[in-house]
This record gives sequence, structure tokens and C-alpha cells, in this order.
Amino acid sequence: MWKKILLENLEMICIALLIVIPIRYFVIQPFIVQGGSMEPNFYTKDYLIIDELSYRLREPRRYEVIVLKAPNHPHEYYIKRLIGLPNETVEIQNGQVSITTVNGQKIELEEDFLPVGTITSGNLTLTLNSQQYFALGDNRVASYDSRNWGAFTKDAIVGRVWLRLWPPQRFAIF
Repeated sequence: MWKKILLENLEMICIALLIVIPIRYFVIQPFIVQGGSMEPNFYTKDYLIIDELSYRLREPRRYEVIVLKAPNHPHEYYIKRLIGLPNETVEIQNGQVSITTVNGQKIELEEDFLPVGTITSGNLTLTLNSQQYFALGDNRVASYDSRNWGAFTKDAIVGRVWLRLWPPQRFAIF
């Protein structure tokens, strides 16, 4: 009798692991925000669910919040907002971020997710190649981002932020 119960429990655990492990490693992943580089939109200890599947089916889009492997520290992860896409030119001048798109159109970024009066420090002009992306933190004064470590490739992107589960009063779907 006890052997049958043990065997049933072991079978249930194995089935659960066969379902959970692939989902956890290939579809979604939890992430806890550390640091203030994305304030006021994401704070330290926000518990997020990262969608790892979307970018296998489509290309990343401007303004999406992503988690990426730190370019200079491969065992660390950053949360940033995607600003520049492949083959675009990112320019930061006098606090304003602008993009020259693939077709030559120059656009001033509409960054309504930033607090009024936010200025992006540094002067920079960077033309991305066909494999590169450029990301900035929302808290431009306190963010270590592509202004510091440059462009990165798609393989550095872990996924896009999909859900904020914690704290409950700030629950959101992105």
C-alpha cells in the first residue's frame, strides 16, 4: 500500500517537473529588479515575469522593456528600455534623444514614460549595425546603459517584461 502511494507521488512529481522545467527555461522566467535605473516605472524588489518566447517569433520593438545579459558581466542581468533598433543611428544631443531610422527619417523620441523634465545626459552619435540594439534606463541620471557600454546584439536579450506581479498594488501587464 505505501509503495503504491510513494510510486503515485513520485509519478506526479515527475510529470510536474516535465511540464514546469521547459516552461521555466524556454517560455517565461522570473526576475527581481535590483537598483534604481528604471525608476519611476520599476523599483527595486519589483517581481517581474519575463517573456522569453516573443523574440523567437518576432523582432524586438522600440520602447519595450527588456532584460538582457550585462555586456561586460555575463552573469548579471539588466532591465532597460529598448531605444535603438538595427541599422538606425542614435543621437543624444543637449538632453534630447533622436533616432535616424533605416529609411532616413529623423524622429525625436516620444518618451512619455519618463518624468517631465528628464534630460538624457551625455552627447553621443552611434550608428548600429544590422545586428545591434541600443537601450537606456528610464532613470537617465542613475542608469548604467548603452551610453556606457555601447550597443549589444539580440543574443544578449533574455526577453521582454510581460508582467509585474509584486507589489500587488502595482500589478501590470506590459
